Amino acid sequence: MSSRIYVSGADTFIGRAIARCASQRSFGELIVAREPDLTDRRAVDAFFKLHRPDVVFATGGRTAGIGGNVRAPADLMLNNLLTSTNVISSAFDAGVKRLQYLASSCIYPPSAAQPFKIDSLWSGALEPSSNAYATAKLAGIRLCDAYRRQHGVMFTSAVTADAYGPFDDFTPENSHVVAALLGRIHEATTVARTDVEVWGSGMPQREFIYVDDLADACLFAFERYEGAEPINLGTGSTTSIRELAETIRDVVGYRGGLTLDARKPDGMPFKGLDSSVLHGMGWRPQIDLPIGLRLTYEWFQSFC
Repeated sequence: MSSRIYVSGADTFIGRAIARCASQRSFGELIVAREPDLTDRRAVDAFFKLHRPDVVFATGGRTAGIGGNVRAPADLMLNNLLTSTNVISSAFDAGVKRLQYLASSCIYPPSAAQPFKIDSLWSGALEPSSNAYATAKLAGIRLCDAYRRQHGVMFTSAVTADAYGPFDDFTPENSHVVAALLGRIHEATTVARTDVEVWGSGMPQREFIYVDDLADACLFAFERYEGAEPINLGTGSTTSIRELAETIRDVVGYRGGLTLDARKPDGMPFKGLDSSVLHGMGWRPQIDLPIGLRLTYEWFQSFC
């Protein structure tokens, strides 16, 4: 009998990609229904009782770039604490057989050895600009582990590299670096602006993963990984913010300049994942950064 699959946060660009990938691969029967307010426990409980999923991909929770994390840390932390608590606990109460919870690479301490290994989690202070959001995501991992240890359920966690792609949030106030730069450079092209500001020194290294590759990695890990520890989902390649901005400039066809504003925060100096467990099982990304950026920009031009 086919499993009934619920992707929480299906309106997010990562949730959309997982749902799309699961549907294309006939992974199971996808629950297509209006999602409840994930911060409302009663509404989440009612949803689970009505639709009775067997499998849950927990991708819900608000996100933001550096600006949003600095501007509204309490809002982001509370939303993610409530969302993860409600989805994970309601899933257990409803008898869900398998759950995969997603967290992002900002949960690693910046002082940890690079690339980040799972055993570096909780080993030091978090990056100040994202520590509230990251703490909430760490709490979700702990909750999955607690249910696993107390009740023996197969609730696993995964840590993702920085995702980008179609349906990302391109709003100036909440966008992450790829969407922010792509939107800013596109706008500069349309209004013939001669220069685009790039936040920070341009030196930080980031690991980017195209959202369809991330969705594929999630399903791959879901089918093959049953470890108690979280698993890193990344490509194994990093690029600097300066290099990213230059690549986006080429993709967009912008001929103006790029100005680094060192007064703006850099965030973590390095965010790359040791994904040797995932790669050791045979998974590899299919879409490199230049191609992924081009696909994202084509989507952006069509839908934004």
